[in-house]
Amino acid sequence: MLYRTAELEGTDRSSGYQYYYPDSESLRSRTSSHSHSRPLYPPGAQGEHSPGDEAGEGVKALRELPLCLAQKRILSKVSHMKIPVVTKWQSWKLSKSKSMKKFREEVKEASHYLKLWRRALQKIGGNFGSGIQSYFAFLRFLVLLNFVTFLLIGVFVVIPNIVFRTLNLTSLETGSNASGPAECLHYNPSPQGLVYFYSYLLDLLSGTGFMELSALFYGYYQNSEVGVSSQFSYNVPLAYLLTCLFYILLSLTWIVLRSGSGFKLAVVTGDGDLSSYSMSVFCGWDFGLEGEQAARLKQNSIRYELQVELEEDALRRNAASRTLAQRVYLYTLRGVLNLLVVGLILAAFYCIYRASEQSSILQEDPSVKDNFFLLLLVQYLPSIVITAANFLVPTLCDIIIRFERYSMTMQIKLTLMRSVFLRLTSLGVLLYSLWNQITCNGAPHESACRPCEYNYAQYPANSLPSCSQCWETRVGQEMYKLMIFDFITGVVVILLVEFPRRMLVDHCSCKPLQLWGRQEFVVPENVLGLVYAQTVVWTGAFFCPLLPLINTVKFILLFYFKKLTLFQNCRPASRTFRSSTSNFFFLLVLLMGLGLACVPLGYSVAVIHPSFGCGPFRSFSHMWDVVPQSLTSLPKTAQSFFNFLGSQAFAVPLFLLSCLVFSYMAAMASVYGNNVAQLKAQLKLEGRDKQFLVKRISELTPANQKKSAGPSGSVVDISETRELWE
Repeated sequence: MLYRTAELEGTDRSSGYQYYYPDSESLRSRTSSHSHSRPLYPPGAQGEHSPGDEAGEGVKALRELPLCLAQKRILSKVSHMKIPVVTKWQSWKLSKSKSMKKFREEVKEASHYLKLWRRALQKIGGNFGSGIQSYFAFLRFLVLLNFVTFLLIGVFVVIPNIVFRTLNLTSLETGSNASGPAECLHYNPSPQGLVYFYSYLLDLLSGTGFMELSALFYGYYQNSEVGVSSQFSYNVPLAYLLTCLFYILLSLTWIVLRSGSGFKLAVVTGDGDLSSYSMSVFCGWDFGLEGEQAARLKQNSIRYELQVELEEDALRRNAASRTLAQRVYLYTLRGVLNLLVVGLILAAFYCIYRASEQSSILQEDPSVKDNFFLLLLVQYLPSIVITAANFLVPTLCDIIIRFERYSMTMQIKLTLMRSVFLRLTSLGVLLYSLWNQITCNGAPHESACRPCEYNYAQYPANSLPSCSQCWETRVGQEMYKLMIFDFITGVVVILLVEFPRRMLVDHCSCKPLQLWGRQEFVVPENVLGLVYAQTVVWTGAFFCPLLPLINTVKFILLFYFKKLTLFQNCRPASRTFRSSTSNFFFLLVLLMGLGLACVPLGYSVAVIHPSFGCGPFRSFSHMWDVVPQSLTSLPKTAQSFFNFLGSQAFAVPLFLLSCLVFSYMAAMASVYGNNVAQLKAQLKLEGRDKQFLVKRISELTPANQKKSAGPSGSVVDISETRELWE
């Protein structure tokens, strides 16, 4: 390292020592021959001793000087001549590096103030702890993710199509199937004849009618390659597909990078026996708290965690002392209760499937079409059933799990896993129902699907027999309704349940209401709601391109609603959830939601025939066909390169290299895991050794006091105790 000094002189008034700091010019003039010169210590600080004693005395005298640590370091370096010769070029580089470092620190500090909801998150963490703050930080992350996704879709898909339509630019239709069966080509969702005034509100809530031909849905976008200039053309279908693939890869990369630190912490603290009490005692306090009430709440939370740990230890001891008959009875009871839980989940799936089928049938009933509220109820029937199932089944599971005699931590984990499975799989059941309706139960060669290779008459546009269906828009409409209904349900619960409950608890002295208390802000359940909403967006963004924008606005409003109800209506949950482990769990569940969303999207792109009457892929046999067709327009060199990337000559070496990399990573993970396990075992052994030493010291101290006590009873020798410590 490079050091610069200034010429400073002074006198220590208390000791009379004079000390001297040489300037930088004098240091540069020194040569290496002075490296063995006498250290620059104050006069009288060193006696006539051996070199080792002289160095020790010099260090001791240096420590006693009334100087700051930086000045003492300079003196130490100067005394041993460890300051190298600094050239002008090195000095210039040093000054520039310091300037750049200062600039980066200033930029980092300025960007810290530009973070979204920075003060709000600090206030939430100060009043309710980092566990609840992690929920709002996760919500902010999803807002940024949806906004970036919208920017990608808007720049490469929405804005170009709006500009092309507005300017009436000439375009060339792409694809190999420019024509098709007559019954599959006609698509006109515009209202026909007399339109009731409430139809526009119904179209706005359900995405039908005039909304279908807006930029919100898939059917708006054209299947054309627009010539922007003589040398450049914009392929709308290719841009549509590649943008979708890119924002999925972006979401995957962002989530994986964000979850890296949480995974490391989960690996290190994964052993509950080691970190159960130490995490609560040494890492449990949140130094971001503000105010006496927040500190008292955090004290109660830590006390509850310690109580839970003690109860779990007691449960483990009881489990170890159970007889064979007791174990058989307990496992039989748990098996029966788990079968009951599985039955509830399957019943919820069946209700969702039947609701989706009945919704499609009842929409064609003339008596339903003439009733606004009944038609709205029928269109939102799948969303209502899914929301009801996501509320009722977890509530019943919470009641059932109390009889399974699990520890509190195991209860939380098992409840969360059941809720995650229910929420994500319920969305999968709805998609499976839509797939059955679109593909004629997976048989596209049946009579209903034979002309178009999909069920073109399942939802005839505007209820006219001559109009065909745009099935991509119908899928987007279902995701759109799920998101709208989920937001409406959340706002209604806040306004009509949580606010009245808080008013009753605060202003009514009834004993049952006081025991009921305010609404608990349960972090895991609220996070699962966010994951469910984001999974809906990922599933429907391909069929409803503006869905990320709507979800961004929804999450922003949800942030303020949740913040309001947190400070006004809620109290911290009795079952705490540590932010250090919860962040990794949240991102892991979000990653599962992304994987679920990719399944129907990949199947739609690769297998199902696109609609003939709408969308950017209406002229292709499959949506993916736009990629190989676009490659044919590239130069020969580019075609050869991409063909090589898709050939076995590239795939086989890539597969082998991937296997080698994964094997290496697995081996390294195993080695690191063994090292972590050994370190944990070593810490346990050291803890036991310390406990043994403390016990021995406590046993020997009274005997030593009696043996070594003088006439006045004072202790004069505890050599045996020191030997034990050594």
